[in-house]
Amino acid sequence: MTTSKSEPGSYVEPGEFKRDTNYITTRITADGRDGYPVEPGRYRLIAARACPWANRTIIVRRLLGLESALSLGLCGPTHDKRSWTFDLDPGEVDPVLGIHFLRDAYLARYPDYPRGITVPAVVDVSTGQVATNDYAQMTLDFSTEWAEYHRPGAPALYPEDLREEIDVVNKRVYTEVNNGVYRCGFAGDQDAYDAAYDRLFTALDWLTERLSTQRYLVGDTITEADVRLFTTLVRFDPVYHGHFKCNREKLTELPVLWSYARDLYQTPGFGDTVDFTQIKQHYYIVHTDINPTQIVPKGPDLANWLTPHGREALGGKPFGDGTPPPPPLLTERVPTAHTPG
Repeated sequence: MTTSKSEPGSYVEPGEFKRDTNYITTRITADGRDGYPVEPGRYRLIAARACPWANRTIIVRRLLGLESALSLGLCGPTHDKRSWTFDLDPGEVDPVLGIHFLRDAYLARYPDYPRGITVPAVVDVSTGQVATNDYAQMTLDFSTEWAEYHRPGAPALYPEDLREEIDVVNKRVYTEVNNGVYRCGFAGDQDAYDAAYDRLFTALDWLTERLSTQRYLVGDTITEADVRLFTTLVRFDPVYHGHFKCNREKLTELPVLWSYARDLYQTPGFGDTVDFTQIKQHYYIVHTDINPTQIVPKGPDLANWLTPHGREALGGKPFGDGTPPPPPLLTERVPTAHTPG
């Protein structure tokens, strides 16, 4: 077993790609039962626009309006085997935490931290220590434990009456799609790749059938399930189709999923968090075991993300009885040169 320098928190064996799923599972809760109570201004969300797992947290934070309660620090799109870094900031130092390597926040809590340094992570600003990097639970807690600080009109992304169904859908989307593309890209031999490829496209066919008659994955509004699927779909043609050899079809050749993805991309809080330039830089530069030349492709043309999708005909409203989020903060906007149009 060898640790993959490309993907902190994962490893590659001669066969199937394995993801290390042992995270810091401390939770930030309203009652503070794990020692980390929800307090506005106390924590900083550390993310990277390049990473699909971190992109989820940026979307959910935007949709719920948590900007004033939870600050955002952004790592650059590339890293080495040591850590994600704050190379986008002046002096390559996070202006709040005062560190260059995200690993410093991990080591501040666990001096012998043995695992990969991953984003997203939530850091306790007062101590400089990572509170949690459990990305799957993190966004659920944003919806539930941080409810006191949601904006007026925030959508119910994890409504109680739909949680069981959301959990079931999320489990399959995670194992077969979110992680499935990585299983293809980092397969250690032909048999492992073939099996991963078949599993991925079986799941995409299932999603196509599900979404052919309903606008969103669960219920008639956007939920946590849509956020989790979107961050993989938006990376599919720029990265996964070629770089990870997920090439039965492009997303643009899957009419239902392509329309669904454009519907979400054009929904405030989704597309305005996506930086296609950083996404491509991350995968093609960091994954030297797959792309040793580190050449970043110029394509594909992304202007088609802004074309009409026609999904309104299926009914449903993205925010239910709520409202769209306001435009992103000026300091958090994706550079226009990194977006379609």
